[in-house]
Amino acid sequence: MTETMNTKYPSPVYIHGCGFNSALGIDVHTIHHRLGLGCSPDMHLVSNRLNNGGETVIGEVTSSLPSMPERLKQYDTRNNRLAMSALAQIEENVTRAVAKYGADRVAVVVGTSTSGIADGELALSEQLKSGEFPNHYHYQVQEVGNLGEFIADYFGLEGPAYTVSTACSSSGRVFLSARRLLKAGLADAVIVGGADSICQLTLNGFNGLEALSSSLCNPFSANRNGINIGEAAAFMLLSLAAEDSEEQGPRIALLGAGDSSDAHHISAPHPEGKGAVEAMQKALADAGMTADDIGYINAHGTATPLNDAMESKAICQVFADRVPVSSTKPMTGHTLGAASAVEAAICWHILRYGLLLPVQTNDGEVDPELAPIQLVAEGTVLAKNAILSNSFAFGGNNISLIFGYAND
Repeated sequence: MTETMNTKYPSPVYIHGCGFNSALGIDVHTIHHRLGLGCSPDMHLVSNRLNNGGETVIGEVTSSLPSMPERLKQYDTRNNRLAMSALAQIEENVTRAVAKYGADRVAVVVGTSTSGIADGELALSEQLKSGEFPNHYHYQVQEVGNLGEFIADYFGLEGPAYTVSTACSSSGRVFLSARRLLKAGLADAVIVGGADSICQLTLNGFNGLEALSSSLCNPFSANRNGINIGEAAAFMLLSLAAEDSEEQGPRIALLGAGDSSDAHHISAPHPEGKGAVEAMQKALADAGMTADDIGYINAHGTATPLNDAMESKAICQVFADRVPVSSTKPMTGHTLGAASAVEAAICWHILRYGLLLPVQTNDGEVDPELAPIQLVAEGTVLAKNAILSNSFAFGGNNISLIFGYAND
């Protein structure tokens, strides 16, 4: 583990627990093993999911999901059960926060893009066959706000609760929103994160955009040709209080955050990375840091031709080639609205357990046309106290988050 220095950051927001379930697995041992290998068996080829009969790779959660409690049956979707599998890992932290602050002082700000659409697809299929929707189905389960409502009801919370949906930056933007609630005194603790489950709408939608790869995605390779869709849930509990009497290990915090909206195109990123540069520079300024303080960058790294070209330019402009960079999407898939939270969880695991940096998985043929960045090689350790994580969404909605050790 990196030695923590006696550095004070302007306004850290402390992380109390992290729950995580994805194609990397659900338990700490499996997650760390697969991160170390740079691959996951739950990234697998499917040939029956696309309307045109094509093949693609998906990142699927294969662990069994918990059953929905009877009192919450109106929320019974795969997306919410997936969320529940990760929430269970921070339940003790949330319970302590409620006991300390009160249910009305704990907020929920989470992100998603698919919500319960997969369940809506199943219900529609049954309606087309029988002429009626299933008795248990209600449209509200596929409304975007359903996730935040479910989490508040699951824990019996009475504070602010809402869901953000800004495509692939959804669960990154929640960190900024949560911090505002904390700084404004509207909450004393906030559950943040996101959940997205695989559905036909997103698979076929991205296939229609010709953005899906028919094989494992290939970030920063000359042969990259598209994304893999994944599903996941990841959640953290944030507060301005450093201490949690039950916690062990180093204090990990959100040290800085930056956002931008370059609105260059409805789906394509700004080719020069204008908004990405702005988000990263704002995150550094917010944390009171310079580029030299960052020890690793978890790239958005979707493995599309345009994204990787843009992001390498942006990273090179801000950091040159001095900071190790990798995209972890070959191990999780692109989990859409949950992607920021998934990658924040990976950053948390690196910091909490002193893991080696995730190697850049691709075919080894790095694109020579990309701006020069330092891709993570096997055996690379985190040499600084902080990690930057990028998420860039449709419409130019960009988020950069900095996580690290926070010493008081």
